[in-house]
Amino acid sequence: MPGRKFADGEVVRGRWPGSSLYYEVEILSHDSKSQLYTVKYKDGTELELKESDIKPLTSFRPRKSGSASSSPSRRRGSRSRSRSRSPGRPPKISRRSASASHQADIKEARKEVLEVKLTPLVLKPFGNSINRYNGEPERTGKNDIPHKNTQVDAGLFSLQEKFHLPQESSYLSTQYSLRPRREEIKLKEIDAKEEKIVTEGPMSLRTFEVTTTQPKELEFGGVPGVFLIMLGLPVFLFLLLLMCKQKEPSLLNFPPPLPAVSDLWDTRVFGIYLLWFFLQALFYLLPIGKVVEGTPLTDGRRLKYRLNGFYAFILTSGLVGASFLWKIELYYVYNHFLQFALAATVLAVVLSIYLCARALKAPRDALSPASSGNAIYDFFIGRELNPRIGTFDLKFFCELRPGLIGWVVINLVLLLAEMKVQNRAFPSLAMILVNSFQLLYVVDALWNEEAVLTTMDIIHDGFGFMLAFGDLVWVPFIYSLQAFYLVTHPNELSWPAASLIVALKLCGFIIFRCANSQKNAFRRNPNDPKLAHLKTIHTSTGKNLLVSGWWGFVRHPNYLGDIIMALAWSLPCGFSHILPYFYVIYFTVLLVHREARDEHHCRKKYGLAWEKYCQRVPYRIFPHVY
Repeated sequence: MPGRKFADGEVVRGRWPGSSLYYEVEILSHDSKSQLYTVKYKDGTELELKESDIKPLTSFRPRKSGSASSSPSRRRGSRSRSRSRSPGRPPKISRRSASASHQADIKEARKEVLEVKLTPLVLKPFGNSINRYNGEPERTGKNDIPHKNTQVDAGLFSLQEKFHLPQESSYLSTQYSLRPRREEIKLKEIDAKEEKIVTEGPMSLRTFEVTTTQPKELEFGGVPGVFLIMLGLPVFLFLLLLMCKQKEPSLLNFPPPLPAVSDLWDTRVFGIYLLWFFLQALFYLLPIGKVVEGTPLTDGRRLKYRLNGFYAFILTSGLVGASFLWKIELYYVYNHFLQFALAATVLAVVLSIYLCARALKAPRDALSPASSGNAIYDFFIGRELNPRIGTFDLKFFCELRPGLIGWVVINLVLLLAEMKVQNRAFPSLAMILVNSFQLLYVVDALWNEEAVLTTMDIIHDGFGFMLAFGDLVWVPFIYSLQAFYLVTHPNELSWPAASLIVALKLCGFIIFRCANSQKNAFRRNPNDPKLAHLKTIHTSTGKNLLVSGWWGFVRHPNYLGDIIMALAWSLPCGFSHILPYFYVIYFTVLLVHREARDEHHCRKKYGLAWEKYCQRVPYRIFPHVY
């Protein structure tokens, strides 16, 4: 069996499939059976090449800059250039003949380059969520995909095809080109001339433009799906709240009696909610808390974030405590619960419209990888990745502040409402457990606020209706559904049952917190000696995938802990109705869907390494369940 010529880790030049262009690659491995080398290009793309398609770096001579002429006296602008004909210079006829031959070579070269430009579009690189070729971002916008224009002459029925190539594809084909720069300039001139469509003459051409676009993969059922979600979520929210207020919240009594529209709107309530929103914005701007950098953006920049969410929670708690001294009736919030939900919905819609309008002027490098160019879909998913007013980051602010802290305040209000409605001197054990469990969850999130910067919400999804409605409306008014249910549907919980529920909650919290802490510590410093015992798989992006510890148990142990905690929140409500278990059902569906999104993105990002990771860690969220 023949021996191998190139060693692992050696940097060589590899031919791009379907072309004659060679790029700098690194040898990763060699298969002795197939005699194929696995190589990695500069952009992270991994391919298998034959040995004949690989050449050492010494085989390529660097291209000289400046004129292609070797004689200094023949350069343009030289004063020593003689106007007389040199005896060694060929006659004019010979030069014209050489020029014609040169033009023919250029046409052949252009044809070759055209084929090379089209070839890489078929391949799927294992790069980041924004793919890169040779260090340059590959745009997937509408205007960046080659267009195919078909020109039909009505009289002659002639058919021509013309390809418009994007600028970056042209860059790709010439980056390692060994042709003189003069030929490249000629090629560009030929491209520019052929792009003109001739319409002169008695029989003008009728032009039909057929755009061959590669549709971007849309989530949530595409445009129809997100349109129905935006219409259905607010309606579903109010139906759930109305069901909870009924004496018998059975599915047999669905739908509940609907209130008049005028009863749902209260200007005073809307003003109070705006006051709450801007109060949290004021706490966000306070110069307290450390400043950290987020993950690198497509242009290499890192945005700075001030982490003071926990301080905002402390200040809010102080104001809530002061409200008792000021004799402020917090029961007002429960009496106008639907009006507060509508006020938050209106603000979320207004904020989404503002975000959509400002994103129209956002530069391309500020757009979200999830945006598609469709107005309806981008309104839902968000077009701009990190919308900011100065240093005020709108998405980061809404992620944890008004909704998450508001969730705790609403739970406290509902605890007081239970005591008043049921004439209790003390809240019920079930209400105490629900409040305590969810308070621990919120405090933990605010204390570990930096972990939010590596979530999909921050690094991938734009800021649109999905996150605005979720953060401002869905979290405070749906996540508090168990406490809202217990106000009018008491459940007397025994201490042994309460002990089991507490144990379940602690089990889920330990899994959730330990898994997230391990992940965040590894991302901050993979070389930390405390993490030396963890096993990893190296990827083409330069990052490593954890395959031991919590992340060797299942692929998403933090999701498993989240679901266990969600179940513990619902169990104190008893088993009389399924309504308080809506949260755990919804949350399980949400995390399974998010896991599928994570799986899709990681498969594209890490490529072969992700396949190996899936073999090492076959279970996704639940052990022994694929």
